[in-house]
Amino acid sequence: MPYKLSRWSLDDLYPGMKSPELENAFDQMDEQVTTFEGVRGKLRADMSVGEFLHVVKTSEEMARIVNKLDAFAGLAFAADTQDQAALTLQARVQQFMADMANRTLFFSLWWKDVDEANAKRLMDASGDYRYYLEEMRHFKPHTLSEPEEKIVNIKDVTGSSALVNLYDSITNRYIYKLKVDGKTKELTRGELMNYAYSPDPKMRAAAYREQFRVYGNDGPILGQMYQTRVRDWYNEGITLRKFKTPNSVRNLMNDIPDEAVDALLEVAKKNAPVFQRFFKLKAKHLGVKKLRRYDIYAPLAASSKKYTFDKAAQMVLESFSAFNPEFGTLAKRVFDENHLDSEVRKGKQGGAFCASIVPEMTPYVKVNYQGNAREVATLAHELGHAIHAMLASHHSTFTFHSSLPLAETASTFGEMMLIDRMLAEEKNKSVRRDILFRQVDDSYATIGRQAWFAMFERSAHDMIMKNASVDEVSKMYFANLQEQFGDSLELSEDFKWEWVAIPHFYHTPFYVYAYSFGKLLVLSLYKQFKAEGESFKPKYRKILAAGGSEAPAKILAEAGIDIRSAKFWQGGFDVIKEQVEELERL
Repeated sequence: MPYKLSRWSLDDLYPGMKSPELENAFDQMDEQVTTFEGVRGKLRADMSVGEFLHVVKTSEEMARIVNKLDAFAGLAFAADTQDQAALTLQARVQQFMADMANRTLFFSLWWKDVDEANAKRLMDASGDYRYYLEEMRHFKPHTLSEPEEKIVNIKDVTGSSALVNLYDSITNRYIYKLKVDGKTKELTRGELMNYAYSPDPKMRAAAYREQFRVYGNDGPILGQMYQTRVRDWYNEGITLRKFKTPNSVRNLMNDIPDEAVDALLEVAKKNAPVFQRFFKLKAKHLGVKKLRRYDIYAPLAASSKKYTFDKAAQMVLESFSAFNPEFGTLAKRVFDENHLDSEVRKGKQGGAFCASIVPEMTPYVKVNYQGNAREVATLAHELGHAIHAMLASHHSTFTFHSSLPLAETASTFGEMMLIDRMLAEEKNKSVRRDILFRQVDDSYATIGRQAWFAMFERSAHDMIMKNASVDEVSKMYFANLQEQFGDSLELSEDFKWEWVAIPHFYHTPFYVYAYSFGKLLVLSLYKQFKAEGESFKPKYRKILAAGGSEAPAKILAEAGIDIRSAKFWQGGFDVIKEQVEELERL
């Protein structure tokens, strides 16, 4: 049977928006929370293992219902963003989840407060829940009293959260004007930035200039909002919660030691010349003396080879099976159970994702397949995420999801297995070159750019707490770009406003290094695979099967990887260097 483009079925979650099963889930959840609230007075440090595990299991049951409700609403909305019922359900679920979280907050506060001896006794007997419980306690030194925690939650609604919403409201209503085919068009940011990938160098420059003209007009105000966000992050994280550095707050959330992040960023800084060399090579292929920063994502006048969906599915499944037959079988489950939404249709959300909901359920995968090589790679990427979750399905709902820094392991590795297969089969030189150029383009966007963003954030937080002005932060950002690119391209002055256009800096401070971490980790693992062959495979499977049941550093240490070591991170950059060398030969 050939594989066909299709829409997923959400029946394995709930039969429909109006189904009694869906309404019943809300009622069931409310009942469970009411029962759970009843244990509040019975929580004691010296409670028996049986009593304690009963509480944890009840908490997991609630998490399972919440995950399914949240997924059903989110997946229905992704399948059709114009569906009013899905939109209403999503808002209802979010409000419901916030209420439930407030009512059950007492448990995590009590657990962090249990003395070390009793905590160890209970954790030692809690099997797969152990790491989930241990991770909660990592925040013990940074946790305030229940009334204080409630005040922080309430103040965040009208404080930092409101500020971020305001930033979004202001920047999402911007209208950009661009001359296209002789006519001035009014565009959204997404539409405008499509032109940054245009084959026409004038259009690329015009798109960037227009973006920074609009952001630059509001630069002083957006910069002031950022200063406030930074101060709020410092006031809560350093002053109240006593974290060592602003960066440490995020690192603990990811359970990554500060030294590992420091080592990663140091190595990224040292390897700036690898990407600089790539940009010089790209200029040569584009027939220009020097790239401008506007041209960084310029497409090469390369092949436009198309792949049918059936061919794409077969290639991906075969590349997984060739690595390990079990991987191919697991990926096939997503197709067989109709958990894949692959077609392009009006109203469907753009982009791609994989949603892992509860351990025993086959994950849901969304792609928008149109037949080019990039989309074949996306299919492999998202199915890689699904394999990761399925290999970890023997863990609890709290521990089968991998942590953020490890979340990209199977997906990016899956993509690389596919690329290897495509390169081995592809005889056309321009198609091979196109595949490789896109690989390095993607590595720059995921590793180089994000690592330098992370370095900017560290400096910005430091400078703002020493009362730096918005203009001084802009100057520092521009200097960061100059150091990153060296003499590999021309950098125009308007890029000094780029930082106020990066939502991650406002939404989730210090999040960006996770992208560099994930991609470099996979490149380093891939290098090991090439060196070790078959003996690498059980070690790799073990990393994936661990899910989120241990600290990332421990999961990787068992595979002989030290994330604090610069040598390990360098391995990832060596792979990129080899790709650049191959492009130089093509």
